[in-house]
Amino acid sequence: MINIVLFGKPGAGKGTQAEFLKEKYNLTHLSTGDIFRFNIKNDTDLGRLAKTFMDKGDLVTDELTIQMLQSEVDKNPLSAGFLFDGFPRTLAQAAALDKFLETKGQNITATVALDADDSVLVARLLERGKTSGRPDDQDEEKIRNRYQEYNEKTAPLMDYYKGQSKFHAVNGIGTILEVNERLNLVFDNL
Repeated sequence: MINIVLFGKPGAGKGTQAEFLKEKYNLTHLSTGDIFRFNIKNDTDLGRLAKTFMDKGDLVTDELTIQMLQSEVDKNPLSAGFLFDGFPRTLAQAAALDKFLETKGQNITATVALDADDSVLVARLLERGKTSGRPDDQDEEKIRNRYQEYNEKTAPLMDYYKGQSKFHAVNGIGTILEVNERLNLVFDNL
């Protein structure tokens, strides 16, 4: 079983690349953002709670995120592996994911970070915001707040996974195909 954490700042292309990677490597794609948006759209209790954080550009709490993700993993017992997109986002979430996977006799195979300059990413998100309808993609201040949250809470994961020899960085700037080829090189060598 292969379990990959795909991370990078909002707008780095995680969701776009995950679509290609899940097909090529037969992985179940678990995007916390997609799961939260589904729950918001369907006005579930989880969705209403997640929305209060997302509307401010803040990260959803660890406890809520972990509970939701465990449920999604449990819904896919026959999966060949998971591609975690947007999770973990904090050291506490990474430790909780490790502990949860351990109960299933699994672990994280590798983490892959899509690197990109903030100015490029802000432009991407503002462009995406024109069609996505997502309020957190339409306001540069909220976008920058998301990057501040990422820098404070998610960036330390690089050291966490480097300490386990599971960290790989990939240049996230270029065409979708160019970035995908770079990712395939990493995945093919796991």
